[in-house]
Amino acid sequence: MASTSYQSIYTSPVPVKAPYNPAKALDDIPSAAYALNLFLSSKMVEAEEYMSENDKKRQRLYFASAVGLIQCMKGVMSFADEDLLAALEHTKQCVVIASQHRKKAPYLTSRLAGYVVSSLNTTGVGWIKTMTDVERHAELIYAESLVEKAIIGIVYSGDWLAFIKEALNLRTVIGIYRTLYKYITTVDAEYAASATPGERIESPAIDAHFRSGVYLGTGLSSLIISLLPARVINLVEMFGYAADRAEALDILGRAGGWGGPSTSRPSRDSEKKNDSVDGDRENVSPDISTAQEGARRALCDLALVVFHLALGSFTFECVDVSMAARIVNWNLKRYPEGVFFLFFAGLLSTVRCQPAHSIAYHRQAIAAQSQYRNLHHISYWEMALANMNLADVEESLACWRVLEKEATWSKCIYTYGMAVCLLASSEGEVKEEDGTGKRKEEAMKLMERVPELRQKIAGKSIPLEKFVARKARKCLSQKGRLLLPTLELSAVFSGIARAPPRSVIEERMLPSLRAELVNLKEKGESAQGYWDDWCLAKYLEGLCLRYVAFPNSDDVLGPEEEVPQMARDDAAKASREAFEAVFEHGEKIEFDHYVVYNSHFELGRLLARLGDEKEARRHFELVLSGKYLEVGPSGRKGKYSMQNALHVRTNAALEGIHTKRL
Repeated sequence: MASTSYQSIYTSPVPVKAPYNPAKALDDIPSAAYALNLFLSSKMVEAEEYMSENDKKRQRLYFASAVGLIQCMKGVMSFADEDLLAALEHTKQCVVIASQHRKKAPYLTSRLAGYVVSSLNTTGVGWIKTMTDVERHAELIYAESLVEKAIIGIVYSGDWLAFIKEALNLRTVIGIYRTLYKYITTVDAEYAASATPGERIESPAIDAHFRSGVYLGTGLSSLIISLLPARVINLVEMFGYAADRAEALDILGRAGGWGGPSTSRPSRDSEKKNDSVDGDRENVSPDISTAQEGARRALCDLALVVFHLALGSFTFECVDVSMAARIVNWNLKRYPEGVFFLFFAGLLSTVRCQPAHSIAYHRQAIAAQSQYRNLHHISYWEMALANMNLADVEESLACWRVLEKEATWSKCIYTYGMAVCLLASSEGEVKEEDGTGKRKEEAMKLMERVPELRQKIAGKSIPLEKFVARKARKCLSQKGRLLLPTLELSAVFSGIARAPPRSVIEERMLPSLRAELVNLKEKGESAQGYWDDWCLAKYLEGLCLRYVAFPNSDDVLGPEEEVPQMARDDAAKASREAFEAVFEHGEKIEFDHYVVYNSHFELGRLLARLGDEKEARRHFELVLSGKYLEVGPSGRKGKYSMQNALHVRTNAALEGIHTKRL
């Protein structure tokens, strides 16, 4: 077991040798690691200034790499043109500098000779072995900078031509990472063959910084491929690219010494005695200490946490929240004021159905730094949704107001978030001379703006923006009426799944839904939008009851939340009846067709948890079939809202149908 020290060995400025000697480029690694440590400790400006002052001529290999990474993170966070252009400039510069340090490609005659005489081979592992340490690191940084350039180029240009162009670069990158990883495994195998039993099997000839970089690139590229649809993966694998998700996660975990997957936290049916064991497991230190780590260790940790926490809504296979908790807990001790790991601690609490804890962590993240205001917006977004998960409209509204005023990613969604919170809090208000009762009026003005604020990324509309624009137009056509719009928006973001089942779902969400169903019955079927509202209410009711019956397996609930009041069998039965009611009347829907398809998906998940995998599979396959599930062939044409996202989740559910994560 590694030392329990969390302190980085790079805690003070490292002297930078001048003038710069390309042959000794690796002497700058401690300096770059120190800058990255500053950055992760929420001292972003200090990190930028340190690198700028020590590389005024912009020629140092590892300084270019660190600056490019930081600028890319700024650009992706803000989506502001000036940040994206700065990131693009720095990544292009990094490509140039890395190219200057790389081993020169051989002439054609030498390459041809390599096919005849193996000792002259100029490709593959043999070619990497002929490089100096600096040239190997340059090859690694060249691949990293191409990835960063591709991401920023696609986001900034906003068209598919850029995507196709950068896709060719990504193919080059994957090839480089595969070769570098094969080089590491080959050298390690040669070392292990001569080592005595009990010795480490990693060759000391390969430094930890190079290892962590290769693990980061190889693991990420393989992980991304594994997230593609099955048909695409089959095509990609024909060209020799691996899509083994478990191996990809294992490779990323090697940089930090995290070992294999941990055991998931037991469900509410498991014995309570296991809880303390899980808590202990999540505080176990990794096998690699800070003194042994590579410079990219923290980036590998972040990649793992993003997968296990942020992608858990879109995939089920290999997701391990307990592993994410281990990584977050350890890094919070290392970076107690680190905005990134505070943010992920908040996301961990959200995934574990602890929205109040999540909000507290995000407030800490906001207080931790004031240099990058754009990072605050990520936390405000999460707090807006967490407050919706708590059915706290006022607090959610306050967060949406900040986002609408300051953030640049999607004014369309921020404005709609404000509007629905205003609508929800305006019920029963009366307009008077003293200015009361103006919330609905403000909401309507915002709804008018929502469709105009839509934008495109990579030449394509954002699905969620299309959805909220449709809802805004519907609200206007119905003179300011939408059925429980905050609850619907919460459901879109998987918020009901992350709401406390007893104090919020049972005691707040379900009573509101049932009151709306009574109101609809009183209005009668002739009322405008009756069947859209009725089917939406039944879908949301079925969704709420599904999570009363089967809370998420990753939930960590307090004593007051541990056991919902409604019996599991009763909740499951009522949930199934609600979804089936949507199927019965779905053909009468005019606009919100998506609720029928989402009802099939959620019923499939419920049936899988009940052990009826055959029937669950049937519902999943109906979603993917392309059939019209709510009307006949002569009815609706085209896609329904967020169809692609639902297909991604349905494919993931089919793959993970045997797990308890559904």
